[in-house]
Amino acid sequence: MLGIQLNRKSELKLWRQIYRFMKELMLAGKLKAGEAVPSTRELAKELNVSRNTVCEAYDMLISEGYLISSQGTFTRVADNLCMESAIPTISPKIKRRPDRPIAVSFRTGRPDLNQFPRFLWQQLLHKASGEISLDAFGYAGPQGLPELREEIAAWLFRSRGLEILPDNIFITAGATHGLHIAADILCRNSKNILIEDPCHVGMLGTFINKGCAIVPIPVDAKGMQTDHLSKCGSTGPIYVTPSHQFPLGGILPATRRAELIRFARENDLYIIEDDYDSEFRYGGESVAPLYTMDPQRVIYVGTFSKTVFPALRIGYVILPNQLQKRWHELRTHTDVQNPPFEQAALAEFLRSGKFDRHIRKMRKIYGHRRKLLLESLTESFGDEWTAYGDCAGLHVAIDFPGMKFDEAFKNRCLKKGIYITTVENHCIEKGRHQSKLLIGYGHLEPDEIKRGIALLSDIIKE
Repeated sequence: MLGIQLNRKSELKLWRQIYRFMKELMLAGKLKAGEAVPSTRELAKELNVSRNTVCEAYDMLISEGYLISSQGTFTRVADNLCMESAIPTISPKIKRRPDRPIAVSFRTGRPDLNQFPRFLWQQLLHKASGEISLDAFGYAGPQGLPELREEIAAWLFRSRGLEILPDNIFITAGATHGLHIAADILCRNSKNILIEDPCHVGMLGTFINKGCAIVPIPVDAKGMQTDHLSKCGSTGPIYVTPSHQFPLGGILPATRRAELIRFARENDLYIIEDDYDSEFRYGGESVAPLYTMDPQRVIYVGTFSKTVFPALRIGYVILPNQLQKRWHELRTHTDVQNPPFEQAALAEFLRSGKFDRHIRKMRKIYGHRRKLLLESLTESFGDEWTAYGDCAGLHVAIDFPGMKFDEAFKNRCLKKGIYITTVENHCIEKGRHQSKLLIGYGHLEPDEIKRGIALLSDIIKE
């Protein structure tokens, strides 16, 4: 009758198959406008299905406007349905390079996930899913779970001496998410953004993708060179990592912090403070945030990616009062909120003191690995290298005076089974840091660190 072929072994219901087949016939013009279609009884007999099955298909076609049905007349095809079928697009084949086997990866920003207490986390999630209020199952708003904001405020006071109201804390899906929203708020009037150079290329990409014009401010061993701010000729929000500069690792001195705050005040600018890796400092307590010097001028961005695990996707931003309304609006109209269960589990992790114990444990482990890394560098290179930055974080920048590391060097390392990044890779203006390498060690076991440095020494000496 209509040439409909049914596949009775398919997971697609029979009425849905009839519906799709007839729809295709109408769109292709094989069933023409105004043409009567078979009655439900006739088509059911033809296809050897129940009449109800055909009725379901017809009801769907009528409700979507493909068929017109009037009492006492035949059901007919609607007008103006015939159209050329869409040409399927063929995605170009992307040639992928075969993955080379990596013996040692010196990637930066990688915590040791083997040390994370997975069973405890599963217990916290189970507890959270059972105890969380029904209100949290709905739209809880863009600011985040109140219990988590309270525990973050308490943690910041314990670890940084930072006194902050939970109402000024906004939960995000990681630090990068916080930077996205901050860029949307701050770059509306000025498309310029002043950024440390070198800096994290992922963060740099965030601002570039927002359409920001990048104004690089050079960095030395102590962080951003604030005396260059007045020379830059452009103003806009300022991005800085003052507690542990990425990638060189310096702590911004008090004099430069004061100069940075003064510049922001004089030019009516905001400072985005990314508190990168500051939890893991091995030569003393964590550095006080720049935020403490001017809470109404600094936007403080933090994350739990390194202290808990990257896939958690929970970070936070402390906002000046005057920016909070706009943040509410932007977050509400993007993804509304973070999932509540992970927030509740993290709040309990913080409240119970087990998070603090985990940090203390990992600080010892990472501190030992850093020491071993530096000892291995001395064994392989003698005194022909210099470590940059403060004794903190999960990576170290190493300067080999007289050397020039480029993409060709990186590729040679890959061929030998080592992944390593140059500082130059993170530079906006190239040419000032060609002799420096970045060595991530947090995720590496001691034997991997020794083996990796020995392999690196062989490659450099070649």
